[in-house]
Amino acid sequence: MNIIVLQHINIEDPGYIKDLMIDDGVKITTIELDEGEKIPNNLSSFDAMFCMGGPMDTWMEKDYPWLIDEKKSIKEFVVNLKKPYLGFCLGCQLLGEVTGGKVVRSNVPEIGMMNINFSDNKKNDLLFSSFPNNITSLQWHSYEVKDLEKNNDITLIASSPETKYQIFRYQNHAYGIQFHIEVKKTTVGEWGCVPEYKSALEKQLGVGALEKFDKDSQIHMPSMNEYSKLLYQNFKKLVQ
Repeated sequence: MNIIVLQHINIEDPGYIKDLMIDDGVKITTIELDEGEKIPNNLSSFDAMFCMGGPMDTWMEKDYPWLIDEKKSIKEFVVNLKKPYLGFCLGCQLLGEVTGGKVVRSNVPEIGMMNINFSDNKKNDLLFSSFPNNITSLQWHSYEVKDLEKNNDITLIASSPETKYQIFRYQNHAYGIQFHIEVKKTTVGEWGCVPEYKSALEKQLGVGALEKFDKDSQIHMPSMNEYSKLLYQNFKKLVQ
């Protein structure tokens, strides 16, 4: 497999899933957009695309002009080429925007270990049919996708009490995942060093929340890693 990974900050890579891909000998082409790296023109040469999270938001095109080209590239890959795509957090919102949704500030930011509830649509989904009906995973977002119901090619897979589109599928090959199933043991500590992330965390949970958040994440890390493994194994079937 040859997978292109779009990153918006170097500490937000595919995490545990990246480790699994490396063990599998997957060819990974990482494009660090925030460092000025350009998305290649030959997108058809890649088998799949991962799009990761980041401290910026989809509407910040004046501050991050490379978002314009990134949205065009995601649309070409997903809508025109119809190739497999996994978008996490910001990557989920970018997929939502290019398929007709709107990214808006959440009524209540979701930061912490929180519950995700799967819909009945999970039963026939290639990636998530074998998941339990409810899981707990790491959330760290203040914006979300809305209005995707306008697109008949969108299927809602999972929601949380605060966010409708925690997981959605475009046609049968592209997925947006609003939460961070891909995390590993070092993730929370690394992300806590990013000023935007730490500020959002403390605003929501109070000063000194990082240590508690890290401890909570470690409790759930074994199950999140198992879900990552299951997601990756099923995604390989989609690519093949």
